[in-house]
Amino acid sequence: MQDHEKQKKAKVVLLAGIFFNLAIGVLYAWSVLKTKMTAPIADGGWEWTSSEAGLPYTLAIVCFALGLLIGGKIQDKTGPRWLVTAGGAFVGLGLILSGLVGNSPVGVAVCFGVITGLGIGLGYGCVSPPALKWFHPSKKGIVSGLIVGGFGLAAVYFAPLTTVLLNNYGIEKTLIFLGVGIFIVSTCLAQLINNPPEAYTPAAPAHLKEAVAKSIVTVDVSTKEMLKTKRFYLMFVMFLLSASIGLMVIGNITKIASSQLQITDTAILAILVSFLAITNTFGRVLGGLMSDKIGRVNALFVVSVLQLINMIGFIYYQNMAALAVGIVLIGFCYGTLLSVFPALVVDQYGLKNYGGNYGVLFLSWGLSGVVAPLMTDYIYDTTGKFITAYIICAGMMAVVIFANFLLKKDIDALSKA
Repeated sequence: MQDHEKQKKAKVVLLAGIFFNLAIGVLYAWSVLKTKMTAPIADGGWEWTSSEAGLPYTLAIVCFALGLLIGGKIQDKTGPRWLVTAGGAFVGLGLILSGLVGNSPVGVAVCFGVITGLGIGLGYGCVSPPALKWFHPSKKGIVSGLIVGGFGLAAVYFAPLTTVLLNNYGIEKTLIFLGVGIFIVSTCLAQLINNPPEAYTPAAPAHLKEAVAKSIVTVDVSTKEMLKTKRFYLMFVMFLLSASIGLMVIGNITKIASSQLQITDTAILAILVSFLAITNTFGRVLGGLMSDKIGRVNALFVVSVLQLINMIGFIYYQNMAALAVGIVLIGFCYGTLLSVFPALVVDQYGLKNYGGNYGVLFLSWGLSGVVAPLMTDYIYDTTGKFITAYIICAGMMAVVIFANFLLKKDIDALSKA
């Protein structure tokens, strides 16, 4: 394969990965579906309780993390194409079955929560490794950011598309239509995703600085060996607490806007959700690029400090301009985590076992949907305010910054050994 053909193939795999993630990001439609499911039957809803409508989403988050772990370990040995294909098929099939079972909380919990959730994890976890292998190590941050950015950007079109379908066809047909569309698009894109040839070595960029080139270390560490390193546990704690805070604000942004700014206009609240999704996407791309320039641990330090300041700031955000700044920072910081941590795993433990290694670390993200979000729900239900939650979250970010310091110290000691 000639150099220009290799570069072309690398771009095809990258674009296919971006658009695949864009196609399977149906989690971002759940808030719209949940609102309809809890609506009265007379209004086309199912009259579910909030807990019944929330269970499929909660299960999907857990199965997402499990699917990524399972798929990551398998694709390290077999390659990504058939796993990505299976992931896309599961996402579509789970939605189709959800539409067919209809008004059944248990049925939808199994079909969407388990089948679609596992499919998202399988696909999402298996599109990054091949793309990373096609590009030079100096581009790990930006490649990772672009891939996961596709998933974040899905919110921009999934929510309005789902709203239109619900208004015209009802819940069951909406789920089926989404499932069929995702099944077709994702499984077709999956055929473009594969690993480079065994002996393939990506060419170094012409402008690559000597210092950056020297800092790139090639290692291949197994998951078992990774679990023996202090670095892994520091990264796990940092990812868990940082992502938890991001998910807390993402899941409560409309409540925050209504309780602190007294905004009740649903159109404005919807705009805030979309705005947060866009900043989240830019955070994934720009954060990855930033980590390529200043280093992964330094990038994590920057967003950790920003997030600490932002959590304190949320106590005082009492107008739209201030809240917009807070949303930008939340989106940027949370998005950065999802591009920097995959690249950091490759830096520290190599590409050979990346799928399994990142899958284990990603379990921290699965747990992150429990820590700050549940704590915040309890505080809000008890006090009717978020102030105490913001203070606790600021304290959590202080722990992250300390862990970041220990991580940098450990990595520096390793590089000098």
